[in-house]
Amino acid sequence: MGRVTDLAAFTALFTPEGQTLLAALRDYDPAQELAVASRLRREHPAELVSAALGQARLRQRAVAKFGAEDAHRMYFTPNGVEQSTRATVGAYRAERLRALGVRGVADLCGGIGGDAIAFARAGISVLAVDRDPLTAEVARANAAALGLAELIEVRCADVTEIDTSPYDAVFVDPARRGGRGRIFDPEAYSPPLSWAVEAARKAPHAALKIAPGVPHEAVPEDAEAEWISDGGDVKEAVLWFGTSPGARRATLLPSGATLTGRGLPDPAVRPVGRYLYEPDGAVIRAHLVAEVAEELDGGGLVDETIAYITADALTPTPYATAYEITDRLPFNLKKLKALLREREVGTLTVKKRGSAVEPEELRRRIKPKGPNSATVFLTRVAGAPTMLVGAPAT
Repeated sequence: MGRVTDLAAFTALFTPEGQTLLAALRDYDPAQELAVASRLRREHPAELVSAALGQARLRQRAVAKFGAEDAHRMYFTPNGVEQSTRATVGAYRAERLRALGVRGVADLCGGIGGDAIAFARAGISVLAVDRDPLTAEVARANAAALGLAELIEVRCADVTEIDTSPYDAVFVDPARRGGRGRIFDPEAYSPPLSWAVEAARKAPHAALKIAPGVPHEAVPEDAEAEWISDGGDVKEAVLWFGTSPGARRATLLPSGATLTGRGLPDPAVRPVGRYLYEPDGAVIRAHLVAEVAEELDGGGLVDETIAYITADALTPTPYATAYEITDRLPFNLKKLKALLREREVGTLTVKKRGSAVEPEELRRRIKPKGPNSATVFLTRVAGAPTMLVGAPAT
C-alpha cells in the first residue's frame, strides 16, 4: 500500500483533491503514517490517500539527490528515486555536453527525467525515452512541474527503435538493477553496454552512464572513461565518445577538480612518513593514484597493493585527504587499546584497506572513551598487517 504502482493511481494525484493531499503531506512524519492515513481516509478515497502517501515518502527520500525545492515539486517511482542521477552530477555532465556545443540530446532510458532536467537547465533540448508508460508519465510531469516542458519531449518507446540522427549527442543510462538487485555484468544491463556503445558511436558526441566498478578492460578504446565522486562518494563512471579517446579521468564534485591520467607507472613503495594520503575514490577507480603521488614531494605507496600514499611533507591536493601519522604499530588490538586509552581518545574513526577487520567490530572491542579524537588505519605496510594512528592534517 502507498507505493505509486500504476498509471491510474498516479494520474489521480493531478486532480485538485490529489494536489491538496500532496501539499498537506509535504512535511508529514513517516513514523505517524498509520495515524495520518486513518485520518485522511475519513475524508478522501483510500486509493488516493495511499498514492499521495507513497509519493510524499518518495519526495522525502529524493531530497538527498535533488534538493528540497525540486524534490517537493517533482514526482517519483520507487525505482526512479533509487536509480536517478544526483542533481549535482547531472548538472556537471550537462555542462560538459553544453561546452562541447551540444544543443540537442537523445536521452535514452530517461527514467523519471532527472538527467533530462539537467540537460534542459543547461539550455539543451531533450528527447527523453523510456519504455515504461508510468515512468514516462512521471518524467513528463516533472518537466512540466519544473517549467521545462518546452525543452523536454518525453516519448514512451523502446530505445532500440529511436532514430538519434537529428541530435548532437546521445546519453544512455542503462538499467543496472534487476529482480535480484544490482547487476555487475555490463552485458546484462538493459539495454546491454555493447548496444549502448554502438548507439554512442552513431552520434557526434555521447555519454554512457555505467557503474563505477566497471572493469577497465571493458572500456572501449575509442571512449574516454571518467569516474565521478560527489562529496567523497563515488557515484558513477561515464564513457564519453567524441572527446578524448583512451583518456582516463577522475572528477571530484562539488569542487570540479579533474585529474587526467598520464600513463605513469605504479609509485614505488617507501617507508611510512609523517603524512598519509587517502586518495579520493574516483581517483582510485580511475587508476590514477600514481598521478597523485607524483604531485606530492617524495610520495610513495605504503604497500604495492594498497592505495595509500605516504610522504614526509604536507602538500595540499584536492585529490586526496591528508592525515598526520603519530604512531605506527604492528596489528595488535591490546596495544592499540592501551595507546588510545593513554591518549584519552573517545571519538575514533576507523579506516581500512587491505584488512579483514571491520571498523565497527574494532570500535566495539576498543570501547573508546575520552575527550580526544583519532583516526586509525588498518592496512598493510610492506606486506605486514599494520595500524597507523593519526588525525586529519591541518
